[in-house]
Amino acid sequence: MRVLITGGYGFFGAWIIRRLLARGDEVFVYDLAANPRRLDLVLSPDQLAKVVYVPGDVTDVARLTSVIGEKEITHIIHLAGLQVPTCRADPILGAKVNVIGTLAVFEAAKAYHAMIERVVYASSAAVFGPQTDYTGGHLADDVKLSPTTHYGYFKCCNEGNARIYYQDHKISSVGLRPWTVYGVGRDLGMTSEPTKAIKALALGKSYHITYGGWQDLQYIDDVANVFVCGLIAPYSGAKSYNLRGDVVDLATFHRALCEVAPEAKERITYGTNQIGIAYDLSDAALHRDLGPIPKTSLVDGIRETLYLFRRLHAEGRLDLD
Repeated sequence: MRVLITGGYGFFGAWIIRRLLARGDEVFVYDLAANPRRLDLVLSPDQLAKVVYVPGDVTDVARLTSVIGEKEITHIIHLAGLQVPTCRADPILGAKVNVIGTLAVFEAAKAYHAMIERVVYASSAAVFGPQTDYTGGHLADDVKLSPTTHYGYFKCCNEGNARIYYQDHKISSVGLRPWTVYGVGRDLGMTSEPTKAIKALALGKSYHITYGGWQDLQYIDDVANVFVCGLIAPYSGAKSYNLRGDVVDLATFHRALCEVAPEAKERITYGTNQIGIAYDLSDAALHRDLGPIPKTSLVDGIRETLYLFRRLHAEGRLDLD
């Protein structure tokens, strides 16, 4: 595959690129600026040298279209976007990047429809309202969406537009809805705090997670694997899928931290406020259509993340923020 990744220098991009390179795929990162600091954390120098950087703005349809043609792209992973705090502070900018940017990706894919086999894009669990809006156990992909943020509504808009591009132009796409994704390189967004807590342990520091309650913790390498499966699985359509990892409360996450690193008992604390996004989501359709896809346990994911942070710190490659 020849894969174009918009926003590929971000956290998700780094781990997805790692998996694609391991498969032998060719990777092109389309981003505003060349900033491989997150890629440096998870890729070897030889791997990083294989990644081709292509400068560009995700809202620039003409540039995107030109790049797809010049690089003979066969698959697209669309990650470029602005997260909740930015969308709250500047909704117009958030809509421009998250909604117009996604439309630009699909328009560019339409221009090379015969060449593009699949678009996989990052949606979000933020399309759901709070858990109290729902009853009846695990929530399927197609329950009523009732987001509480601009960001969540932008993602709903993207999912709807993806369906229209399949309806009108038969462009197959897969939308994926991550929840709290943790791992080396996660440093932005309101659910980055569990990762920051693990990083603090690696640095011998204390950390307070400002929220509490329940969440769905998903290890980044598992999420990267889902994105790759979305590219390669036999599939036709335009569906959005829930992801599900370990649905736990912060007390359970804290116990898992203590199991891996006993010093967490004194160093890591957490709050009480529940994030207003439904957390009990079913991923049955994902496994039916794209899987089965293995999952890393919470304890193993924390252990691997802590090991990687400690190794990077020992090598002098971990920023101390």
